[in-house]
Amino acid sequence: MGEFQEFADALFGQLSVEIDEEREIIELAVKAKDDIANKVKFKELEEITEQIVPEFKNKIEEFLGIKVSDNIQIEFPELEELKRIKGNKVFADKESKEFVTELFNAVAKENLKKIAELMQQDTAKYFVYSTYAIQYISKITTTYGDYLDSVIYLNKFILSRYPQIVLHKQGEPYESTFEKVNSGYEGAVKMTVLEELIHSTQENLQQINKNAAMEVNRINEELAKIILSLDTETVNKLAEYCQLQAVPDDFPFAKKANLFFFLNPDHFLIEQIGPDIMTFTHVEIDPKIGESIPELVHIYKKWLVPIQQHHAAFTAMEGMADFAVENILKDDQDFQNYLATFMGTDISSYQVRKSLGKDFTKAVYQKLGKNTFKKMIEVPPNTRELKDPQLYLNKMSL
Repeated sequence: MGEFQEFADALFGQLSVEIDEEREIIELAVKAKDDIANKVKFKELEEITEQIVPEFKNKIEEFLGIKVSDNIQIEFPELEELKRIKGNKVFADKESKEFVTELFNAVAKENLKKIAELMQQDTAKYFVYSTYAIQYISKITTTYGDYLDSVIYLNKFILSRYPQIVLHKQGEPYESTFEKVNSGYEGAVKMTVLEELIHSTQENLQQINKNAAMEVNRINEELAKIILSLDTETVNKLAEYCQLQAVPDDFPFAKKANLFFFLNPDHFLIEQIGPDIMTFTHVEIDPKIGESIPELVHIYKKWLVPIQQHHAAFTAMEGMADFAVENILKDDQDFQNYLATFMGTDISSYQVRKSLGKDFTKAVYQKLGKNTFKKMIEVPPNTRELKDPQLYLNKMSL
């Protein structure tokens, strides 16, 4: 299992910065809690959430014209459970889903032996889904909430520790700065709860995004299997032609992994063409690469439709939420204190941030008003319309 163990080690090597940060947060929070004990006290995350949810459901219905379901549940996972939940947000078919669940469980437990076994069990799936483990888990300390299948997950690991750490860093007397830090903490919770409640109203977009992501992953698995089936001579020839990092001959899977990650359409096409790939209907590849992997151009063509659907749905969901949060909380003092105390910015700077999805939502809202949100959910924009909102408005007027 030598080479597979090397891959497991490399996976945690790529996560080392995040894991070190998690441990530092735990240590800082313990010290902060001890030092500020009996001086000031923050409300529990669950208590704040319970207080604000009814109000925010009303605000969403008022601003978006959409009712939040009464069946939404809210959970407050700590770190290890959060990592497992991230695996649930990787969309794959039933067989691959079992693999993903095992992989994320192993990562959550930091079980290198199990990770190596999983790679040996299905190397193609490992190539595809280990990337998600790195991407998703590396963002845990900057992601306050998630939504999936009628459940909102609030990141208790971060939200229950950051306020104490921030206050502690500002130094004594803690009582003098507590009010602003506490307000900022409540602002962070407000922002997160509001955003995830909005996501809970976007079921059609959520389903489109899920289906498209599943298809993208299926295609990536297909590519991984093709590359794993290549003979050594072809792999070496392509690696040299693509100027990939040299790998010793006694690491055959590493050579193929490098080739997969290079030719993976998420990397190769976007690197070669740029973000405009999201509006393309046709792709071509280097003939020399095509000679060695004749199936590659077909893979890329199949990938275009679902990746564009995924990109459009995800961008619309995030843009709608960003626009609504900005408008609903623009005069909220707690939110402003969150921006100042936790983010080092202010509401003016926050409002001018550029975002394709938010800018699209704003442009459509100026024409359609409150109807914007129902329309975006029922008739999602495509990638071209996201770049040119007038195309979407023209479609809506037909």
